[in-house]
Amino acid sequence: MKAGLGVNGEYIYQQEKHLTVLKTSLFFANDGFIVYDCKGHLLFRVDSYGRDKGQLVLMDAHGRCLLTVRRKRPSLHQRWEGFAGERSEGQKPIFSVKRSSIIGRCGMVVEVLNNPGEEYQIEGSFGQRNCRIMNAGKESMAEIRRKVDASRNVVLGRDVFSLSLRPGFDGAFAMGLVLVIDQINGDDYVQDYKAEVFPTTDD
Repeated sequence: MKAGLGVNGEYIYQQEKHLTVLKTSLFFANDGFIVYDCKGHLLFRVDSYGRDKGQLVLMDAHGRCLLTVRRKRPSLHQRWEGFAGERSEGQKPIFSVKRSSIIGRCGMVVEVLNNPGEEYQIEGSFGQRNCRIMNAGKESMAEIRRKVDASRNVVLGRDVFSLSLRPGFDGAFAMGLVLVIDQINGDDYVQDYKAEVFPTTDD
């Protein structure tokens, strides 16, 4: 059984994989991401400077476009769509992501458009770096967690986090979902981060 949408076979691993994701801007959502594998090699990068704010491109270490995510407008549920490679006019999306509800903080639903039976749920708090991508059987396929510096046993800031992949789950697809989650929850993230770094005090 296929464990997840295959965006690029190069990033489907036979063993569980732990990636390190660095968010390159703390106060303006989605300015960029850099992703490293467990050996410290650059795997993916996203640089949204000068790009349409409603569209992001996931690239490999050499700048090759792997996946484009684009906000669909209008959409009450903040629906986003994913396209293989660099999106061209008239190209059909390969997956879509939307909020489960238009009210308050909630989970998200991921539909794989060329396979109606393949669906995923995203639950948890991205702002707290604690969420999971689960398949229709409620099995965890990928997890986002706070990054821990094992040498010092210190939890790092939320600009650096871990993305763990279950064997067979495409890392490019998972990172594309991270981009969408960050876009949808970006305001929550910025407010939570500012509150953590600059707490208010009563006189």
